Amino acid sequence: MLVLAARRFGSMLLIMAVISFILFVIFESDKLGVAGKVLGPYSSTEQRELWLEQNGYNRNFFVRYGEWVSNALKGDFGESIRFKTPVSEMLWPRLANTGFLALMVFAIMIPLSLFLGVIAGMREGSGTDRAVSTFSVLTTSVPEFASATFLVALFVFQLGWLPGTSSMTSGFSWVEMILPVAVLVIYGFGYTARMTRASMAEVMTSQYIRTAVLKGLPRNRVIMKHALRNALIAPFTVIMLQLNWLLSGVIVVEVFFAYKGFGALLYEASTFGDIYLIEACAMVAVFVAVFSQFISDVGYTLLNPRIRFS
Repeated sequence: MLVLAARRFGSMLLIMAVISFILFVIFESDKLGVAGKVLGPYSSTEQRELWLEQNGYNRNFFVRYGEWVSNALKGDFGESIRFKTPVSEMLWPRLANTGFLALMVFAIMIPLSLFLGVIAGMREGSGTDRAVSTFSVLTTSVPEFASATFLVALFVFQLGWLPGTSSMTSGFSWVEMILPVAVLVIYGFGYTARMTRASMAEVMTSQYIRTAVLKGLPRNRVIMKHALRNALIAPFTVIMLQLNWLLSGVIVVEVFFAYKGFGALLYEASTFGDIYLIEACAMVAVFVAVFSQFISDVGYTLLNPRIRFS
């Protein structure tokens, strides 16, 4: 187990190193382009060359890359070109906001999707199964911006029950969190529910479940002790992959509701061409993606011990 975890962790570090180098090449290999972003489009070539000399851009490329990695490990990603403040002062609060949003989404979506998926899988072919499957496909097929528009039209303009934005201008408000959370739960739970349903249906028809039932074991015990654990292997992987979607894939929702999170920050940085902010956001997104895959692999071995000996 420890050896497997160490190998996965080593692979994670290698992937991070490769992607960090690719990002550095993409954004900082064109030195004059970097200077143009910082100084503005109307700066002269002489001004850009002077800025490059003053900021150490005329040094060896690999020396600059090593310094950039060292600073990034310390949490120093430079100064935002647009906001004229250290990137870290903007990045971590926005990341915390998205983390809180993701926590609320997970707290609702995961129990709901697992419960409906297990119920549907246990009753394969029944009316409950068809209803859950149909609803899951329907919600997953509707993109976030469409469901957000529908919910705003209904609960904001038609009924007047909820605010249409989540900018938190007057401080934190639970009411302003309802619509963003609802949109993400509606879109995300269907895929996990269908995966859980398919996995549970397959497990319930397996030989060892039939043998346990024929031996006279109580059905509830068979389901909770034997079937459920094996049925959760595939959904667990899907749930961990949802972390990537909730971190960088919530751009549409955060922009739509003016929620000051990581996705909106990445959108603002990309729109303005703030390379230092983009680099920081990209590295954080990659780290979360790779780390969630690491957790997924380790968790997979806990749910399925046979993997440890393969």
